[in-house]
Amino acid sequence: MGNVFQTERELRFGDCDISGTAYFPSYLSMLNGVNEEFWGRIGYPWHQIMTKDRWGTPTVHLSCDFSKPSFFGETLIFDLAVTRIGRSSVTFRHRIRCKDELRWTSKQVLAASDLDTHASKKWPEDVRQALREWWLEEEELDF
Repeated sequence: MGNVFQTERELRFGDCDISGTAYFPSYLSMLNGVNEEFWGRIGYPWHQIMTKDRWGTPTVHLSCDFSKPSFFGETLIFDLAVTRIGRSSVTFRHRIRCKDELRWTSKQVLAASDLDTHASKKWPEDVRQALREWWLEEEELDF
């Protein structure tokens, strides 16, 4: 398979309900952290682009399918694939597993946004190029 970004997150006590089952808002917070880590990996850490360059990447669409519950203490593996790069948007596909067992998947669209005008903006060419290095056809994915 091509370029899929992969990272791990441990389910902590605060991520779970009283039964020890992962709470879905915590999943979304983890997903946001994975996105932040990805942007740092490709050379655009959020603390820099937001404070110095004054642009951000808000989510404009998000869908999730939950397959099996996850539990306190488990380590989740997050796979992120870039499947579409638009003029001012990017589509990510996410697969979240524990070992080899699928727990949930997600499709997410982020938009380039000017933080001062709150309007969408065209990706700078260097950002577009960095995203292209991770781009995969959806048919190439097994998730």
